[in-house]
Amino acid sequence: MSVRTELISMTTKALADFVADLQYDKLSHETVQITKQCILDWLGVCIRGSQEKPIKIIRKLLLEGGGKPQATVLAGDAEKTTTLNAAFCNGSASHSLDFDDLHNPSIIHLATVVVPPVFAIADTERKSGKEMLAAVVAGYEVGGRVGESVIPESYFFWHTTGTAGTFGAAASAAKILGLNADDTLQCLGSAGTQAAGLWEFLKEGAMSKTLHAGKSSYAGVLSAYLARAGFTGATKILEGEKGFCRAMVPEPHLEKLTDGLNDGIYKIDNNSFKPYACCKHSHASLYAMQVLRAENGLKSEDVEEIELLVNNITEFLINNPQPENPYGCKFSIQYCVAGMLKYGDMGVDRFLPEVIGDAEVRGVMAKTKVVRDPAIEAVHAADPAKLASKLVVRCKDGRVLEMQVDFPKGDPPNPMSWDESVAKFMSLAVPVYGEAKAAKLCKLIKTLENSKDFAVDLAKCLA
Repeated sequence: MSVRTELISMTTKALADFVADLQYDKLSHETVQITKQCILDWLGVCIRGSQEKPIKIIRKLLLEGGGKPQATVLAGDAEKTTTLNAAFCNGSASHSLDFDDLHNPSIIHLATVVVPPVFAIADTERKSGKEMLAAVVAGYEVGGRVGESVIPESYFFWHTTGTAGTFGAAASAAKILGLNADDTLQCLGSAGTQAAGLWEFLKEGAMSKTLHAGKSSYAGVLSAYLARAGFTGATKILEGEKGFCRAMVPEPHLEKLTDGLNDGIYKIDNNSFKPYACCKHSHASLYAMQVLRAENGLKSEDVEEIELLVNNITEFLINNPQPENPYGCKFSIQYCVAGMLKYGDMGVDRFLPEVIGDAEVRGVMAKTKVVRDPAIEAVHAADPAKLASKLVVRCKDGRVLEMQVDFPKGDPPNPMSWDESVAKFMSLAVPVYGEAKAAKLCKLIKTLENSKDFAVDLAKCLA
């Protein structure tokens, strides 16, 4: 057996060892700062997302069953439920607005599956802020690497946040619970056998996407507690002959699981945030429209035709010329671009039921065509971090305005600042918790490394 083959045959173990060994003191100041920004972004989206209909259904069902009040459900009050159900509720809520972060190379909304287990277990087990920060970094690292090992081939059928994201949830749960390397390995094995999430729901704009994040978060917490109790799982769940990676794609990129592991550069360091409350694959076109609109005073009545040049993933995922409900609109690049042209932004309120039928927006949608373009596909193939698109606007006065965007606002080369993340958080949290509590929560995350007992500090914020 070659050294390379031997290394690949031990990839699950290598990731388990990494998770167990990672400590807060190993993290750079920059990594700590971006981790806090990821947590703050998640928290705002979770709080506001808790008010959405799918989440109210999930929360009502889970909380009606009762259970020991161990961890906080972030839904506008101080209600507590079991650790497992809190992770489920908060994970689902944070994926309900399509306003959550994205790790571009793995195409995973990592916060929605990594942070809920950390919040739930830290609340239950009285963990510190430093332990939470290390656990979030560990979860992003494992989730991102597993995602990259099966992307892009698996993405046609499988929602990576629900599949590979389950490993991120398990890693963060194992870390915050303080499992050793052997128990973390068992935890990953149990999590991997629960990984799931299919894209079929998109055709009808169904609620399944929120379920994927909730179940992944739940599975991570469940797997960690089972491992601590001595429950075993497959120790080669990733690289095994009948393991996750080969189940997802015929020829997985197994080298992605460990290449550069322990080099001090973490997946979370290159995370992306969303300024627009819709599918990330539309953001390059949205940013281009936002810029062209501002620079040229562009209005809906000026437009003769809009052409969107996109890659194959964008084309099959969000080419939806006639979305019928708010969720469908979030996955319609035509609706998003037309809405940006009219409003100049695409926040949560642009996807309300009473808004999505706007005649002006629908008129622009009818003039918009989506084209799968080989040159744009080549951009993504050369660099998976580039979810690029090109926008071409042909105006009635003969002007042709065009712009290709490789990195829209929120991507690492075009980042959102801490202050911009605070503004986003406050806009989402204040309507649910009020300004005073929202400000306290924001301060808690900004100084999270100083928290000695997260459960106590969270309760003070929400009192």
